[in-house]
Amino acid sequence: MMPSMSSMTVETGGKLLPERDIFTVSRLNREARSLLERSFGSLWLEGEVSNLSRPASGHWYFSLKDDAAQVRCCMFRNRNQLVRLPVQDGAKVVARGRVSLYEARGEFQVVVEHLEEAGEGLLRRRFEELKRRLAAEGLFDPAHRKQLPALPRRVGVITSPTGAAIRDILHVLRRRFPPVPVLVYPVAVQGMFAAGEIVDALRLAGRRADCDVLILARGGGSLEDLQSFNEETVARAVHACPIPVVSGIGHETDFTIVDFVADERAPTPSGAAERVVPDRAEWLRSFSAVERRSTYAVRRRLQELDTLLRFRARSLARTHPGARLRQHAQRLDELDMRLVRAVRATLARTTTRVSQASALLQRSSPALRLRALRVRLAVAQRALAAAGRRNLIAARARLESAMRTLNATGPRATLERGYAIVMTGTGRVLRDAAETVPGATLDVRLWRGSLAATVTSTTPEAPDRPQPRRKPG
Repeated sequence: MMPSMSSMTVETGGKLLPERDIFTVSRLNREARSLLERSFGSLWLEGEVSNLSRPASGHWYFSLKDDAAQVRCCMFRNRNQLVRLPVQDGAKVVARGRVSLYEARGEFQVVVEHLEEAGEGLLRRRFEELKRRLAAEGLFDPAHRKQLPALPRRVGVITSPTGAAIRDILHVLRRRFPPVPVLVYPVAVQGMFAAGEIVDALRLAGRRADCDVLILARGGGSLEDLQSFNEETVARAVHACPIPVVSGIGHETDFTIVDFVADERAPTPSGAAERVVPDRAEWLRSFSAVERRSTYAVRRRLQELDTLLRFRARSLARTHPGARLRQHAQRLDELDMRLVRAVRATLARTTTRVSQASALLQRSSPALRLRALRVRLAVAQRALAAAGRRNLIAARARLESAMRTLNATGPRATLERGYAIVMTGTGRVLRDAAETVPGATLDVRLWRGSLAATVTSTTPEAPDRPQPRRKPG
């Protein structure tokens, strides 16, 4: 058998020489390709496309060059089908791929997996680098985000005064909650001066504190158009702003550095406007629910007071049937009915006002009349609540007066005149001497304090002695 060419032992002068490792060309190219792929991995490459070829297989073959050198590239069909930019000779591109070697020819090449325009690619890399750096500093931490107010006193909008974004924002704010005023900070949202103007507007809004929430917005555009919102100075100004900031930049798929720093991110300028103010329809429903609950609570309280008053009246009738107490009870009933009539009249007037306001709202433009109607409704609700509280306070005062009268004419007053209440050890009131025996312990309740007494003897009444008649009550 012939020895292998890749491993051979040579005998010279009776001595054995070391074995030589002889490569084949295929092996050399294969190991060189493996070494290149392990050493470099995936990388980004920027250059100009030249010698572009598109054979029937669907793969692309081209060179990327700069002023001093060039490198061969290939991009297979399953990857180049995802490219959305026109690729032709002379195009400036940024490619992501892996270094490799075409073994059949021993050609050094880059297998491209992703291709994008050079300008946008550069901006994209800067975007990712700034995003990673600011995230490491904690600017994206949700713990730093400020809570948006439920109903802001004034909304500030930082955007271009001539763009479509401001029109969309104002339209949404008028539709959802017209009474909230809007303060516009006009800035450029594109160009070399845009970032500086946005930073100045954020600082001015923070110093003046005229608004409870800020909207930072602009319409959609390319990555270059949105570059002002990817500047580090703008991101730090948003993070340092003492007022909550809602970003509404571009379309739903657009993301900027400001979106990660802002206290809340909205997909569009219109979406940002929806986030900062409540929906007036929901508030109206809430007001109606509060009115219903208040009316129900007042009526229930009146019923409780009426029940309590009736109970006190019956107690007074049982303990002291005097005319004065009956007059007080009658007076309480009269005041109770007056209170009910007053509350019902107030509710009727309020209902009439609300009906008139609703009719007027239907005849008028909601955008012009809504604010005045909301103010009138709020005044009516406060008047209703105040009337209910005043009536409840008056009823409570009358009840306390009746209770003082009851205390003045009750058993305690009888004890004060020198009488006593004698009770057995079980707490039963003792009315007959026959109900106890000598040696029993009794509890004697006086006007001031009590006594513990021991029965030494009992003297029951004679059986034929008529019992004294008790007074009713």
